[in-house]
Amino acid sequence: MIRTRVIVGTILALAAGGILIGDDHLVPGWFPCLFVCLMALGVIAGRELVRLIPSPFKPSECLVVTGTVLCLAANWVPLAVGSGTVWQLVVVVLAATLMLALLLEMHRFTGEVGVVVPRLGTTMLAVSYLGVLPCFFAQIRFLPHPHASLLLALTIFVPKCNDIAAFFTGTFLGRHKMTPVLSPKKTWEGFAGGMLGGVAVAVGVHLVQPIFGGTLEAIGFGLAVGIAGILGDLSESLIKRDCQTKDASKSIPGFGGLLDVVDSVLFAAPVAYLWFSWK
Repeated sequence: MIRTRVIVGTILALAAGGILIGDDHLVPGWFPCLFVCLMALGVIAGRELVRLIPSPFKPSECLVVTGTVLCLAANWVPLAVGSGTVWQLVVVVLAATLMLALLLEMHRFTGEVGVVVPRLGTTMLAVSYLGVLPCFFAQIRFLPHPHASLLLALTIFVPKCNDIAAFFTGTFLGRHKMTPVLSPKKTWEGFAGGMLGGVAVAVGVHLVQPIFGGTLEAIGFGLAVGIAGILGDLSESLIKRDCQTKDASKSIPGFGGLLDVVDSVLFAAPVAYLWFSWK
């Protein structure tokens, strides 16, 4: 299991690095590789999340995937038309998704009570979770910063290296359970090791290419994004626990599904965006 996780994790890290570097040499300012990756995330993770939810509360897979993809695509619309703001478009997509979900429930209503409101809720949860949170990856890449690709890389690698460090520290040194009901394998020793790993990445990158105001800011970023990543991981654990399943799917050996891989970075992205944009 450990060997599989290391191999697959390394492949995913190399792929992410290739995407970040590749976009710098393709169509300037459009970042097509990031666009393709976010579209794939919306479709694959959207389907995984819908299939986690048990009947009769399962929302329409088509509606969830469509709403998610349109939210993500909204990041590129201002580039194409030369006007409008991303967040206005995202709000329009969310409103349209809710309206369509209500119309769909009217069409399928048979008199059964107690299922319509939960289905509406799961629809909006899925689209918000996978359509809105990943928008911050694109917004970080679009920041007017000379090292925007590096900022995005940090947003991904700090929480993922936190995950890796926490896994190994918890495996070999873990003694005290952190969240025994929600995620029984997580320990406080793993938490500490993960935080050190995330901070080490932020500080190491800063020493090679200064992008923070100093080492203390790099440490603060590593701690903030690392904690956000852990909370993202626990949030997905909450959803899976409530849906009574262990993994989102079996599509990625050693990790489960795509949702199991990106859960930590989904929470890290908004925190990183606020950090970089408010500097």
